[in-house]
Amino acid sequence: MSVEESLLRAKPADPQRYREASRATWISAALNLALTVAQLIVGWLAHSQSLIAHGLHSFTDLLSDFLVLYANRKGSDPADREHPYGHARVETAATLILGASLAAIGFGILWEATLRLQQVADLPSVGVTALWVAMATAALKEILFRYLLRVADRLRSPMLAANAWHTRADAASALVVVVGIAGALMGWKFLDLLAAAIMGFMILRMGLKLAWESLQELIDTGLDKDKVEAIRCTLRDTPGVLGLHELRTRRMAHQALVDAHVLVDPRISVSEGHRLGERARQRVLDAHPEVADVLVHIDAEEDQALMSNSSDLPDRDVLMAHLIGLLGEEAPGVERTLLHYLGNRVEADIFLPREACLDTVRMARLEQRIAGRLPGDPYFRAISLNCRIAPK
Repeated sequence: MSVEESLLRAKPADPQRYREASRATWISAALNLALTVAQLIVGWLAHSQSLIAHGLHSFTDLLSDFLVLYANRKGSDPADREHPYGHARVETAATLILGASLAAIGFGILWEATLRLQQVADLPSVGVTALWVAMATAALKEILFRYLLRVADRLRSPMLAANAWHTRADAASALVVVVGIAGALMGWKFLDLLAAAIMGFMILRMGLKLAWESLQELIDTGLDKDKVEAIRCTLRDTPGVLGLHELRTRRMAHQALVDAHVLVDPRISVSEGHRLGERARQRVLDAHPEVADVLVHIDAEEDQALMSNSSDLPDRDVLMAHLIGLLGEEAPGVERTLLHYLGNRVEADIFLPREACLDTVRMARLEQRIAGRLPGDPYFRAISLNCRIAPK
C-alpha cells in the first residue's frame, strides 16, 4: 500500500459521531430560535435594553448553531486526495469564526450600553414581563449548557464544547439581565444598561478566549505535557524499541497526530524494523483514542550522531565496488550483502553460497586477506562472512 493510500484510509468518517453532534446542535438551534423571538419582542415592548441585547446574542447563538452543523458535517467527511489528513480542521476554523463573532458582538453591546448610560433620564420604564422572560432564559440556557457539554465531552469535540460554553455565557449573562431588570423595576433605570454592559464584556472575553485557543490549534500546537508523556511511555514499552527521541504531536480538532523516531537494534532487517514500527504505531492508537494517526521513523542510532558521522560515507554502489576490490579474487560468488552505517564506518554482512563455505582452504585465505586490509580501510570497520545452510 502506498503512503497516499494509507493516508486516505487512515481515518474514515464516523457516522455515529456525526449523528450525535447533529442532534445536539438541532436541539440547541430550536431553543435559541424560540428564545430569540421571545426576548426581542418582549424586550421591545417592555423597553428593556438588556433583554434586547440578550435577544441579539441569542440570535448569534442561532447562527453559530448552523455554523456548527455545517462544520460537523464537513469535518466528518473522509480524507481525499486534496485533504489527505481529513477535514477535522474545519471544526477548528468554525470555532475560530465563532469566537471572533462573539468578540465582535460583545464589543458592540458594550459600546452601545456605554453610550446609553449617558442618557439614563430619557429612558422609558421597564415592564415586569421582561423580568419573567429573562429568568426563563437563564434557566433554559443553563439546562442546554449541561446537555451540550455532556455530548461534547463524550465526542471529544472542541467545536461542540465551544458552543456549550457559549451557552453557559448566555445563562450567566441572562442572570445579569435579571438583576438589571429587577433594579430598573425598583427605580434604578441605569441598572438595566449596566447589565447590558456587563453582558457585553462577558461575551467579548469568551469570544477572545475561543478565538485564541482555535488559533493556537491552527498553528499546530501540541498536546499537553501529560498526554505527550503517556504516549512516550507507550512507545518506549514496545518490545524491540531501545529508545525514543523526536516525539512530536499536533492537534487536529478532537484528534491529534503523532510522529516519533524510535531506536532499534541497528543490525535487524528492514522488514523487522518495519514490523516494530507498525507494532509501536498500533499500541499508541489502541492506548490513546484521541490519536488519529502515528508516523514512526525507525532509527539505527541517534539522528545527530548519524548525520555527523555517516553523512560523508559514500552510497552503496561505491561501497560495493570498493568491497569487491578489498575481497579480491579469493571471494566466491556473493549472494547478497547487508551494509550497516554505524558511527563513522560501515559494517558488512556477506552471505556466501553453501558450497563456497565447504572450501576451507579458500575461506582461510579470504579471512587472512580481510584481516590484513581491514585495519587501514577508509570505509569498513568490520566484515562478516556468512554461509547459507538451508535450503540447498
